Amino acid sequence: MANAIRILAIDAIQKANAGHPGMPMGMAEIALALWRRHLKHNPANPHWPDRDRFIVSNGHGSMLVYALLHLSGYDLSIEQLKRFRQLHSQTPGHPEFGRTPGVETTTGPLGQGLANAVGMALAEALLAREFNDEALKIVDHRTYVFAGDGCLMEGISHEACSLAGTLKLNKLVVLYDDNGVSIDGRVKHWFSDDTPRRFEAYGWHVIRAVDGHDVEAVDAAIASARCSAQPTLICCRTVLGKGAPNKEGGHDMHGAPLGAEEVAATRAALGWPFEPFVIPDEVYKAWDAREAGACAEHRWRERFNAYRTKYPAKAAEFERRTAGELPANWGKAARALIARADQRAEALATRQASQQTIAGIAAALPELLGGSADLTSSNLTQWPAAKPVRSDANGVQWGNHINYGVREFGMSAALNGIALHGGYLPFGGTFLTFSDYSRNAIRIAALMRARTIFVFTHDSIGLGEDGPTHQAIEHLAALRLIPHLDVWRPADSVETAVAWTQAIVRQAPSCLVLSRQKVPFITRGGAQLEQIEKGGYILRDWKIKATSDENTRKIILIATGSEVGIALAAIEPLASRSIATRVVSMPATTVFDRQDPQWRGNVLPCGVKRVAIEAGVSDFWRKYVGLEGGIVGIDTFGESAPAQALFEYFGFTVENVVNTVLKTI
Repeated sequence: MANAIRILAIDAIQKANAGHPGMPMGMAEIALALWRRHLKHNPANPHWPDRDRFIVSNGHGSMLVYALLHLSGYDLSIEQLKRFRQLHSQTPGHPEFGRTPGVETTTGPLGQGLANAVGMALAEALLAREFNDEALKIVDHRTYVFAGDGCLMEGISHEACSLAGTLKLNKLVVLYDDNGVSIDGRVKHWFSDDTPRRFEAYGWHVIRAVDGHDVEAVDAAIASARCSAQPTLICCRTVLGKGAPNKEGGHDMHGAPLGAEEVAATRAALGWPFEPFVIPDEVYKAWDAREAGACAEHRWRERFNAYRTKYPAKAAEFERRTAGELPANWGKAARALIARADQRAEALATRQASQQTIAGIAAALPELLGGSADLTSSNLTQWPAAKPVRSDANGVQWGNHINYGVREFGMSAALNGIALHGGYLPFGGTFLTFSDYSRNAIRIAALMRARTIFVFTHDSIGLGEDGPTHQAIEHLAALRLIPHLDVWRPADSVETAVAWTQAIVRQAPSCLVLSRQKVPFITRGGAQLEQIEKGGYILRDWKIKATSDENTRKIILIATGSEVGIALAAIEPLASRSIATRVVSMPATTVFDRQDPQWRGNVLPCGVKRVAIEAGVSDFWRKYVGLEGGIVGIDTFGESAPAQALFEYFGFTVENVVNTVLKTI
């Protein structure tokens, strides 16, 4: 059974002439022990809510999970294994969520799968505390992770595993492929950590020196982990590329096919007489998990039906949330949040407006799960009725707000894991400048289209005295370049409420970028309230005093966030110069770009010159203003000074906007 994994891996990689055979060959017995003796799953229903989650954090070994899925009876044919790493196949180079049935998350950037797993284990723990009856446990599953030296070298592993230990996520089990080899060679020359002691310091249960090629030893270690009150690291000593007689244990097993001669030698060494991609029927039968999986799910459904009888409302709520559906009254609640913000008519920092909106959302959406990377009082991600998640001797105590500590990357990847697990809609906050720490997790969220909301405050030089290290300049433009990611920078409390409600309904990630400083409230007509969700709309239109040359002296001012107020203030001085001005608020360029051409053309008609105003890098705005348009932006790092002084120093003033318009037209 283990050799079937090895052979499928080397055959697929040889046919593709690309891939990483070492990990699947080295972890074959570990996979056998877990999948045939412990993993609770149903190949016929990969989305069963109470299944165990299995994550291959060392995603370069993707042929391991593809072999396991195929052999166990998932809808992944041998033809798909033959198409490993080919265009539009179900077997891409690294596992991708949504492409392959049974793949729980997209992995490849090392360590992120491990951090996703922490989020999944946290979601399981919180759901269990929220829904379980002592006699009717409808949430009772584990999260298993395969991880290698590379995952543990990456800093994100420290962030995520430290948090997991503090929160006592005892249903998290990591099987560490300790083979001592990375792409550059023997890791002892650059990775000499005492890994077991490191994890013990995190508060983990550590099982040392398990022979990773002994199925019984791995089985016993997993059984021990299942009894632990802490997360568990099982250190499995393995040989990279086990079974390849001339190459096993060498670093070239990491990223290249074995070659025809070594494939033949491996077949002989393993006693495998069959042709490529041929698996004997008795091996298929031994691996087949469909009957056991159906029985496991059936037992759970019987338990859930009893739970439904006892707690009909809670059962319905559990089903709604795990299906990712919003409450039936969500649309009405969202409209009420926006109307309330409009009625308040308050001049607030948009981070404050966000906090007000979160409070309203949380009252309507019990699945909302907030948090911050040690900046709660600055990000304002906590609301009056929020309950913090805490850990004590009994494990995780349920709450709906998580203090992630100073762990921006780990938080962001854990948020992705929570979103993928289901049952919660997660968001987490930090300063915009620290989105750089989170960027790879944000990118993977976009690749997976995970329902994750990233809240970034202190969005520009408006941060003020903390200076250029904390003032985000290039970050907005960089985030807007990520496909499938919506980036909102609202101008006031109403746009903030719209941004939140749109992020809630979106089946993909969103970033909300919010100001530290107060911004003025903007009055709008009823139609404009509905137009905000289009990402860009006409806020004020063609105001002019002298009309003699109205047809030739027009300008469109495009602005976002706190700079919308500057654009509005420029209307009168421009009108006094016989310049008709349209102000377009564009809180989400990514959303505006998806609108139909007629809408975009009405908002930004051809033939009218444009000036963009945003406290960020200017080049991004060329796509909207063209080479002939003007931009009031900032193409250098900021300075340390009060916010108002910085806005004046860098030219974010009405006077500079007027001068830029005059130059442009």
